[in-house]
Amino acid sequence: MTLTLAITWNTNSLPARVAGGALLTAMMTYNIIVISHLFTHVPWFVSNRLNVVMSLVNSVNIGQSVQAYQLTHVRNHHRFNNDRQGPDGTTRDTSSTYRKGKNGQHQPLMAYALGGAVDSVVGRANDVASTRRLWSVGRGEVQLLSLASRRERRRTRELRQIQADRAAHCLSLVLFATLSWQWTVMCYLPAYFAALTLVNVQNYYRHYGANPEDRAADSVSHYNRVYNLLTFNDGYHQEHHLNPGSHWSQMPAVSSRHRNRLEGQPRVVSPVPAIVGFLYRSRPLLHEAGAASTLPPTRDTPTAI
Repeated sequence: MTLTLAITWNTNSLPARVAGGALLTAMMTYNIIVISHLFTHVPWFVSNRLNVVMSLVNSVNIGQSVQAYQLTHVRNHHRFNNDRQGPDGTTRDTSSTYRKGKNGQHQPLMAYALGGAVDSVVGRANDVASTRRLWSVGRGEVQLLSLASRRERRRTRELRQIQADRAAHCLSLVLFATLSWQWTVMCYLPAYFAALTLVNVQNYYRHYGANPEDRAADSVSHYNRVYNLLTFNDGYHQEHHLNPGSHWSQMPAVSSRHRNRLEGQPRVVSPVPAIVGFLYRSRPLLHEAGAASTLPPTRDTPTAI
């Protein structure tokens, strides 16, 4: 589909070009949120070679290394679970909605969504620049190097996969520009940025209002059957955080298994999908109860001695 959009760009009408850009944005957004997300948690094939190929293909589709996504998402986000800022003024989860917030609050939505998209584009530009070292992970990429396995053979395999993913993505950009540089500049890159922004909106409302100090209430779930049918149970986000290694088909069972724990304290259950979470205006703000404890003492707040 992507190649078709590139090849036909010069002969398409303006409405067809706009529709093609919207379709490309939707495909990349869905791929990152659902397809690649599922793959990073539970690889689809028994054969490692097939999983390698899948990672390469999808790195082209989502414009970034799937293996790098797996490291930052599974080994960072799911370890620290959208944590609040610590004494050092930052979060351990690098994608946390609190990372650049103030006074224990979430960062404002637009700053998080657009700022995160800009950071991602800069990161992909650095990936392209790594062509001079054949797309390998450089010494300055501290986060990726720290998240890679400590087992030598597995670490080598993961870093080589990132290198191969980057090569596939960068070479695909060359192919796209060869087919139609106008499409690449006027459609692909704007659609890519829009998709990254929407993915950040999705992540924001997967956690907005939740209680980051409670492992059974630190995420937001959405239980509409149609949505979960179309997204392979993506709405079971709290359950996913409790059991991130479970297959998507087991999410209802995970929900049942943890029912007492989930119902044992207040938590946020959204009536709308996270990507349109701003429509849920009556959302409880459970995080505000814990935010006060993160503030520095004031003259009116006596400090314990």
